[in-house]
Amino acid sequence: MARLPETKCYVYLDGRIIGAVKDGSAFAKEVRKNRRAGLVSGEVNVSFIRRLNEVHVNADRGRARRPYIIIEGGKSKLTEDLKQKLQSKEIDFNYLLRRGVLEYLDAEEEENALVALTEAEVTNKTTHLEIDPASIFGFTVNISAFMEFNTVGKHSIALNFNKQSQGLYAINFNNRYDPRAFLLYYPQTPIVDSLAYRTLNLHRHPSGQNFVVALSTYYGYNMKDAIVLNRAAVDRGLARSIFYRTYSDEERRYAGGQQDHLKVPPATTDGYLGEHAYSKLSEDGIIEIGMDVKEGDVLIGKVSPPRFLEEQTSFGVGEEKSRDNSVALRAGEEGVIDDVMLSETTGATKIVKVRVRSVKIPENGDKLASRQAQKGVVALIVDHADMPFTKDGIVPDLLLNPHSLPGRMTLGHMLEMLGAKAGSLSGNHIDGTAFSKRGRERIDEYGASLEKYGFDKFGDEDLYDGRTGRKFGAKIFTGVVYYNKLLHMVSLKLQVRSRGPVQILTHQPTEGKPRRGGLKFGEMERDALVGHGASLSLKERMLDQSDKAEIWICRNDGDVGYYDYIKNVPVCPLDKGNNLERVEISYAFKLLLDEIKSMHILPRVMLKSE
Repeated sequence: MARLPETKCYVYLDGRIIGAVKDGSAFAKEVRKNRRAGLVSGEVNVSFIRRLNEVHVNADRGRARRPYIIIEGGKSKLTEDLKQKLQSKEIDFNYLLRRGVLEYLDAEEEENALVALTEAEVTNKTTHLEIDPASIFGFTVNISAFMEFNTVGKHSIALNFNKQSQGLYAINFNNRYDPRAFLLYYPQTPIVDSLAYRTLNLHRHPSGQNFVVALSTYYGYNMKDAIVLNRAAVDRGLARSIFYRTYSDEERRYAGGQQDHLKVPPATTDGYLGEHAYSKLSEDGIIEIGMDVKEGDVLIGKVSPPRFLEEQTSFGVGEEKSRDNSVALRAGEEGVIDDVMLSETTGATKIVKVRVRSVKIPENGDKLASRQAQKGVVALIVDHADMPFTKDGIVPDLLLNPHSLPGRMTLGHMLEMLGAKAGSLSGNHIDGTAFSKRGRERIDEYGASLEKYGFDKFGDEDLYDGRTGRKFGAKIFTGVVYYNKLLHMVSLKLQVRSRGPVQILTHQPTEGKPRRGGLKFGEMERDALVGHGASLSLKERMLDQSDKAEIWICRNDGDVGYYDYIKNVPVCPLDKGNNLERVEISYAFKLLLDEIKSMHILPRVMLKSE
């Protein structure tokens, strides 16, 4: 299309120029006016970018849009009459959209809006009003409590912890065969919840427990992110969970009429693991429900045809061989067979799924987090008798370092401790919806409730040392917090290796727990040893315990030679001489030399005299 004059304001529709107007601001207002009158689709959004003198009209799918109440002449279009009709269900939400009372704005049009949080803040310049102040937060932030009292950076961290939490993820978990599943033994609904939590009926799928928490140190064991748990609470089922892992296999069909067979592999099978490995299988090659299993035990016995064609025997008859292709329990895991399912795939082949159940009791290294992004790793589980206790005999389930709160600026955590403590005494749920009340109002309300039941207004209590029986010199802030147990458990990450498999290509140890791999010694670890001058430790880690290889280097031309075991001498492939020296190098370096040779470049290794 022809170039438009620079003085005009370009109009873009979904990113493409469709024309130009003299006054972009007036054009955008006209489009909005027609949209509210129903002449333009409510899916259309328009914004005037004054800095660029451009109008952007967006009607494409995938935009994030939010509803707002329209303000005209400094007054809300959602009148009291409409509110009453909405409550009595005479009208619905869509009615308000059609009548131009509400409208959806996308991220670009929001730049042209001046939005008030409450009706009291509406001025003549205000264009829109929030339906509810809490709606500035998303779904995941709104299901937590008191999030407006935390720093913004903690919101994204808190919702990530929420996604990682264990709980009642599905009511029909007994009929599901998920690859991995975590199920909390005694999930509870939070004492402090929010409007979004109640509206979405999330109490049907709780993902945590209400812990009695004291802000106190414990002989230095809960420094930084470390937390201390009460052993008696753990023994009663605190943060105890089940871990399910499903193993599956099927009888595949191959070209030539061959197929797999689910059965106990005979001793003549290639790759036979030994009689002990198959001792827990039934006659059909599938393990039975209720069997205790540990690392290496076969769950599904299967034999497969050889990968290549059979060789002819001396009599000229093809002998049918088979190889073991059984499914065994992963390295480092143990448990009980929870359930077995037999079925058919869409290709009419037999499929087997075996679900293994293991109980996860909190132990040192397990991760817990509150809804205020206060994560912690269990550092010590203390006997009930050694934990601090109140005058009423209440022993905290968890001891949290008080430095965690001001450092992370999570005031909502303290407010939840106070509110949930008041709620647990009165037997009521506490509303923690964002922006519903001011902080001072909440503190006064919860403090009055605590005083009614004989507690300190600010939640402080006299605690006694369980070891000595003496009262602590200062009062300690004690309350109730909803904690999530996260799926990062030390029993699923613990990895030990002395000797094990190596990669064929690089001769370095394999990677990952399921492959019995080693732990990565990376550049930063190397830098730490270099900084300490520990050269022998560096050689041991990076060479001796990794991929040490001995090769022959020709002194004359620097090429890599080989050892002739018939003549019992090393030979250089270039000059056919015997003047070679045996050196120790990393196999990865030899691989580099070989790959350079494959590019028709001859690298030479020049040796220095000792």
